[in-house]
Amino acid sequence: MTHLIELCKNLGIEYAENEPMSRHTTFKIGGPARLIVYPENVEHISELVKETKKRDIRLITIGNGSNLLVADEGIDACVMLLDDRFGKIELLDDGTVFAESGAMLSRLCRFALDNELTGLEFAYGIPGTCGGGAFMNAGAYGGEMKDVLVKCQHVDSNGIVSELSGDELKLSYRHSAYYDNGCVITGLYIKLNKGNKADIKAKMEELIGRRRDKQPLEFPSAGSTFKRPEGYFAGALIEECQLKGRSVGGAQVSDKHAGFVINRGGASCNDVLELCRLCSDTVYKQKGVRLEMEVRVTK
Repeated sequence: MTHLIELCKNLGIEYAENEPMSRHTTFKIGGPARLIVYPENVEHISELVKETKKRDIRLITIGNGSNLLVADEGIDACVMLLDDRFGKIELLDDGTVFAESGAMLSRLCRFALDNELTGLEFAYGIPGTCGGGAFMNAGAYGGEMKDVLVKCQHVDSNGIVSELSGDELKLSYRHSAYYDNGCVITGLYIKLNKGNKADIKAKMEELIGRRRDKQPLEFPSAGSTFKRPEGYFAGALIEECQLKGRSVGGAQVSDKHAGFVINRGGASCNDVLELCRLCSDTVYKQKGVRLEMEVRVTK
């Protein structure tokens, strides 16, 4: 890591050693990362990718940590955190918006509202960054990034800047080409339509209201814990199996929405994983449906 730290100093990249990942995930769980870095531009990202590859250092890229569960013992890796330092948003033409991957989705939604652009309202309240939203084809309330995302800029595993567009993105339910290609998403091109500002605002307020009413936003979590099984809803299956409110250590199946495993206080990664296994095994035994975690686990 010494060479990587020297690179950060030379390029003016902020960094921290042995940084607790509990500070950087919405679950508020996770031991220390050996090194965490905060790039501010594409050049920084490219150089970090090249240096970690050259030194055979594991590189993990995260945004808001809203779909992430980190091991209690931490991770022996360099974590590249893309946040508002790398979060520029700009209007390219009447309906096309470019957003750097560190910008929060909620801020992108407000930008669209300010410019009277409709089509992104579904994403208001999703607690992730633009890069994370593209990576997992985030969606809610009948919409998904697939509906508006036309192109992604990225840095590949050799540090080269390139892009994918259209069908190359391979967007499907909670999946994109970036799950498999090892590239770091650096920017999104979003295509929206002109709309009525009052209508857009009303829709955003309606959806955020529904989130507050139905989801346990008052507790740390990684959002919806399980992927939606075809033909079913994970939360309904868990509730039907009498698992609502079930706890393991500090982890609990939410009393408010059974599709959420929450950190009620002091939960460990192992608490969450044990509770998720219990839910998955019980649902499979009683319903014949195997639940798959939507949350990504990093060890």
